[in-house]
Amino acid sequence: MALGWTSSSPLVLHGRHFGRTVFALCNYPALLTAGILRLEELQDSPIEDYPADVRREHRVFMDLIDSYPGLLDRLTTGEEEDVSHIGELLGKGASGARGDDTKTLKSAVLEWLVPRGQVVIPPLSRNIKSDRGFNHEVTGALLCPAGLDWSDIVTKLSLKSGDQWPMFLYAGYEYDPEDPWKGLLKGEILIFGFKHVFTSPSSVDKEPKATRSGNAYLHGMKSVTKGSLAYIATQVRFALSSLSVFSRTDTVTDSENFYHSILDLLEDPDESEEVVDLMMWWTRRIFPNSSSSHRNISQNSALSKIREKRAALQARANLNITLFIYFVLFHL
Repeated sequence: MALGWTSSSPLVLHGRHFGRTVFALCNYPALLTAGILRLEELQDSPIEDYPADVRREHRVFMDLIDSYPGLLDRLTTGEEEDVSHIGELLGKGASGARGDDTKTLKSAVLEWLVPRGQVVIPPLSRNIKSDRGFNHEVTGALLCPAGLDWSDIVTKLSLKSGDQWPMFLYAGYEYDPEDPWKGLLKGEILIFGFKHVFTSPSSVDKEPKATRSGNAYLHGMKSVTKGSLAYIATQVRFALSSLSVFSRTDTVTDSENFYHSILDLLEDPDESEEVVDLMMWWTRRIFPNSSSSHRNISQNSALSKIREKRAALQARANLNITLFIYFVLFHL
């Protein structure tokens, strides 16, 4: 018997926040069904034996279970149609939030293209997007793949789509090929977009503060998550584009691949040190009064010793690799 939950169910509200902050683009009924089955399979084989995409899907499933008390019991004790109904409610919330953000960012992003007091030339329409993207000098420069020269006429004529990340992701909209992490995911337009969605549109030009009407305040959000950063980057990218309808697999912006590429970087263990610093930077910018933005590590603490040891081991490993290469080169 299907559970009698309506569109006003807390599950819909939870789906809105979960989609924004953890994982935006997925089929929730399928996620839940596969997750339950996988819990049984994991009794015989570890999650490490599964492909990377399945491991990510399972992390999302477990994050969802952990974020909503009692959800696992409802899923495991209910009937198959109950699982599907729960997934539909979560999906309704996630897609609803995505649609709302896409709609409001479409016009809001125009206020962030040039410094306050200046005007975009030629002007851009708030309701029609066909003149955005690579069809306009300003949005084209922001969407231009990092490492390419937007001022080059050949570049402009050849840009249709691409798998490189756009310039707006970088602080000052400047990309350093020698240090690709420098300024990455610190673009000003990203900060504006994040505030618009999570702390309220009116907070964009003010000191960072989660207003009582903002999504962050309503959901007790006190730090920036990897999922929320990837979500905003994807939303801003779409807002700058010339497409009128958001699609997970559109051929020009390829939003789903872009979203996953950001998450891939933020979840890469090899990039953990840079990612920790990045997320702390973001939390301090958006939630300066949060305890998680003031997490200083004592010099003699166990955590500091662990990090020192890891750094020493990594340095030793790098030295061994260097010596090995030297030996191969000069003893052949």
